[in-house]
Amino acid sequence: MLISHKNLESDERATSAIEFALVGPVFIMFLIGTFYLCMSLAVAGSLHYAVEEGARCASVRTTVCTDHDTTIAYTKGRYFGPSSVPLFVYDAGAACGHSVTASIDYVLDLGIKQITVPITAAACFP
Repeated sequence: MLISHKNLESDERATSAIEFALVGPVFIMFLIGTFYLCMSLAVAGSLHYAVEEGARCASVRTTVCTDHDTTIAYTKGRYFGPSSVPLFVYDAGAACGHSVTASIDYVLDLGIKQITVPITAAACFP
């Protein structure tokens, strides 16, 4: 069966496949990037919540957070991030009162390349 030149110009078969081949990878990369952005925001939010709770516990709940080790343990218990446990530092003698800081390196694994994003949080209660 021969297709004439006139029929070939108006043939629209496989145009959807070509359009998807052009747009699909960009769309999939956008979806994966959105997922990783949401995960990094969840890590940052959980980190901020944990240090605020730790500093508040050291200031107000002195029967629970009695010293450095119990305050750090309490703060670690309040972190609900999807990544590994961050490094928490407690300073009872800060100028503003009880200070808790935290830092973590969140790794974005893109398959081809890994990008490390440092995330920090700090809270202080009198």
